[in-house]
Amino acid sequence: MSLEDELNHALKKLKDIESAINESSIVAITDKKGMIRFANDKFCEISKYSREELVGKDHRIINSGHHSKEFIQSLWETITKGEVWKGEFKNKAKDGTYYWVDTTIVPFLDEEGVPYQYVSIRHDITERKQIEEQMQSMAYLDPLTLLPNRNKLNKWLSDFQIKSKMNDQVAFLFLDLDRFKSINDQYGHTIGDLVLKEAGQRLQDCLRKTDFLTRQGGDEFVIILDKIKNKQEVVSVIQKIENQLSLPFYIQNKKLSVSASIGVSLDYIPAENNNYQEFFERLLKEADHAMYQAKQQGGHTYSFSTPKQSLEMERYYQLQQEAEKAQESNEFFLVYQPLVNLNNMDVEGAEVLLRWDSAKFGMISPTEFIPILEEMGAIIPIGRWIISTACKQLRNWQISGHHLRKVSVNVSPVQFRDEYFVRDLKYILDETMVDPSYLELEITEGVLLNIEVARKTLSELKRLGVKISIDDFGTGYSSLSYLKKLPVDTIKIDKSFIHELDVDGEIIINTIITMGKNLGFNVTAEGIENKRQVTTLQQQNCDVGQGYYFSKPVRAHQFLSCMNHIQIIASY
Repeated sequence: MSLEDELNHALKKLKDIESAINESSIVAITDKKGMIRFANDKFCEISKYSREELVGKDHRIINSGHHSKEFIQSLWETITKGEVWKGEFKNKAKDGTYYWVDTTIVPFLDEEGVPYQYVSIRHDITERKQIEEQMQSMAYLDPLTLLPNRNKLNKWLSDFQIKSKMNDQVAFLFLDLDRFKSINDQYGHTIGDLVLKEAGQRLQDCLRKTDFLTRQGGDEFVIILDKIKNKQEVVSVIQKIENQLSLPFYIQNKKLSVSASIGVSLDYIPAENNNYQEFFERLLKEADHAMYQAKQQGGHTYSFSTPKQSLEMERYYQLQQEAEKAQESNEFFLVYQPLVNLNNMDVEGAEVLLRWDSAKFGMISPTEFIPILEEMGAIIPIGRWIISTACKQLRNWQISGHHLRKVSVNVSPVQFRDEYFVRDLKYILDETMVDPSYLELEITEGVLLNIEVARKTLSELKRLGVKISIDDFGTGYSSLSYLKKLPVDTIKIDKSFIHELDVDGEIIINTIITMGKNLGFNVTAEGIENKRQVTTLQQQNCDVGQGYYFSKPVRAHQFLSCMNHIQIIASY
């Protein structure tokens, strides 16, 4: 092959390579100052500029403004040293759209090793970057409400601490929808999800552009208010939220009512050398604590955090951790308080009460630990254990010749609403061979709020043959007009009425006892502490009494001694 043929062959190969590159890549050649001297068809196509518009300009013509000055400066420092630069660029086309390119810039060097031109070879990666951005967006958005999620909250806080200024005041609002579970239970999760979406939009409408709203999960939302002037400014936002949520929710032809419990923490941004992450975590935790305080006030209100609340919630969380292992460690035990027939002063039964002797905290009040067990859902298995143990104990007493006529067990609203409650109860009665009529279940008046659900469960319990008692009667929602429609056997007068036995108190007790008996109920009085109270209740024909006058709650092995003690009291 002649030299000319070899040269032509080499030129053809170069031509083929050039053609292949032009077909597959975006190519630009610039001089050492960055002025464009050549732009191939792919460059014109993606940038929407003609070749004439590109040649003679520098790359600022497609600058998107996305990259920092430091980024551009680093690029130029690399290529002016004669080194190849590789990276990704976001550019702006003539029509205002953006595109991403994977870029390699190769310096061409003269005899002295100084760049005299640069060849830029790019590949369109716009579709890949869009997928990445969508995935990143999904990682930061709650899929239901399309509000920022916890990941976005963490990122927002990270960005916020960079731009925040010392002595600016910031407020954290922790918001939880009240009784949202009942919406899911009554209407289904589809309706519940639509309520959450609508609630999220309403919350967003209450905020400024600088504020931040995130869905934490479930029916919990977090709001961060930036640059707050004073406490009243926070209250104004809360009032907007309450007004928005108070408007009816019309979801699939259903009119629903929604309210929220809101906890608030408020503080000044600390000095720059402080730990911002710790600061934000503290505010979020305090707002959470304050929200629980609002819940305890009945909901549909707000509460600002206090040091006392933080201490209370810290103990709450500690007790929650201990409660998870308390049953396995046999820290729960039962005590029995005699139920005394006020007509003949015989002990006819016992009320069973749960107690907790924690290895870490000692004896803990039921008013403190029962709500924890309910929230954890642990009250359901523990409730089964209580009923089973009480029935076994009653059976043992009966076998040994002490014919008590009933054992009374408190049933949590959470346990009462459990779909397997009646089935489990039947299994326990069969297993322990206790006559169902000897078991009395005490429910609170709050259980009767959903009257239809309560009636169904109560009817199933009555078919089993167990007795039903309404505890703390007179302090809650009960109405004798609808109680008479329910299969209830006993009403239990709350101890607060017994403690205040003045003239007015006697009239109230007389009214409750008379109406109860006229409706066919047995009447029990709790909290009896002295002889005068016993006498008054006997005069009013109250059926059964219990209280410290007769005996405090005791362990099973002490109960028979209590029965003897009560017989001695009755003889006086």
